[in-house]
Amino acid sequence: MIHEVDEGLRLLLAEAGLEDSGVDLVFDAPTKDWSARRNAPTISVFLHGIREDAARRRTGTAETHDEEGVITGWRTPPRWFELTYLVTAWTNRPQDEHRLLSEVLRTLVRTDTLPARLHTGSLAELGLTVELEAAGPGAGGPSASDVWSALGGELKAAIDLRVLAPLAGERTAAGPPVTEGLVMKTAPYVDGDLGDPGRRLRYEGATDPGEQGFAAPRERRLPPGRRRRGNAAR
Repeated sequence: MIHEVDEGLRLLLAEAGLEDSGVDLVFDAPTKDWSARRNAPTISVFLHGIREDAARRRTGTAETHDEEGVITGWRTPPRWFELTYLVTAWTNRPQDEHRLLSEVLRTLVRTDTLPARLHTGSLAELGLTVELEAAGPGAGGPSASDVWSALGGELKAAIDLRVLAPLAGERTAAGPPVTEGLVMKTAPYVDGDLGDPGRRLRYEGATDPGEQGFAAPRERRLPPGRRRRGNAAR
């Protein structure tokens, strides 16, 4: 799921025309060594935090079906995670960095969700909303100064981006549909001989059990000599 969110963000920023203008879009950690090696205007989208939104956790399972409506398995509910990115611009002049950051900020705040057309892999399969929050107040987690200190670099302007995305639940496959009846054997082993090969119960010509299925009450026939309450012996 994380790499699919990365790809969605890359496509979102690419649609803004940043790559066409010669700007590199990378997901590298902006360390001091990294910044010394770059040789082109760059936007770094660095993931530094992953935290589950426990309030959205659910239990149980849901059926999955094929195109014909046949059950193919069961899947547990997705779990939601908040991914925190540090978005920075790198050029030779602060003015150019601020211009790039402005374009990135304009693109990120234009929508509160990652467009569905940019979902890939499990995100596209689930079809759930992926929320975006750029330069918001946030909730918990390390501060920007703590992140820069851990990276060994100097504090600079950055956009704090938070993405709330689902991680697909575990899937249990269903067995193939039953196509053959059960084989019933009533004869035990006799002197090492299997005896009667048995009889296969098949489903052809099965009667309709009605709206209540096989759980509906059935009339039971009593053996000879047994008496129902209030009735004569049968």
